[in-house]
Amino acid sequence: MTALEPVPRRLLRDKAYDALLEAIVSGELPPGQRLHDGDLAERLGLSRAPVRQALARLTAERLVVSKPQSYTRVAPVVAEEIRDALAVVQAMHALAVRTAVPRLTGEDLARMRAANAAFVRALDAEDPAAAVAADDALHAVPIERCGNEALAETVRRYTPLLRRLERRRFSSTAARASAARHDALIAACAAGDTETAVSLSGAIWGGLDAEAAAEEAAGAGAARDGAPARTARR
Repeated sequence: MTALEPVPRRLLRDKAYDALLEAIVSGELPPGQRLHDGDLAERLGLSRAPVRQALARLTAERLVVSKPQSYTRVAPVVAEEIRDALAVVQAMHALAVRTAVPRLTGEDLARMRAANAAFVRALDAEDPAAAVAADDALHAVPIERCGNEALAETVRRYTPLLRRLERRRFSSTAARASAARHDALIAACAAGDTETAVSLSGAIWGGLDAEAAAEEAAGAGAARDGAPARTARR
């Protein structure tokens, strides 16, 4: 089974985006690979319009690069760009935790514990996609509780650029450290220890920094502007 399979006709633009994002994050569409909307539309069982909309969104998120009348490609991993996005996301999560800790309810903490349990199960099953989803669910709780829509929108804007790093980390033994930090974060939140919770949030997201250089090095041979690249054809 691959990410690029026919999708239901409900919410076509979003479905196309989700499928293409997963294909990029998983490496099914590797850095430098040429993307043709017609080929992608055929593989997804869609018309070109929602695929083009999805590609435009991925371009805005810097996961796809394009040159009018020339090419559209999966963007290379550029460590500097990743670190810039990571700094923003890390700061937003720290602010969310700082604001949310005094407001978290027992139900909120239960959701965080359930999400981390799902995260551990995903690691045990060697399912990095499920691990990413569980990680999102855990960190969504303080974001929701802090009630800052500008913060939430900023996280939504820059997190996609980090997905390849999260996938890489959650495919390795280093992910176990994330589970332990999650437990510590939840304990600090439950104790109302805001400063410790903020520090742990920073450590959790800071752990992705080392992945940026590793991912860039792994993709050093990928095609860049003007270089040959594979095309997304069957």
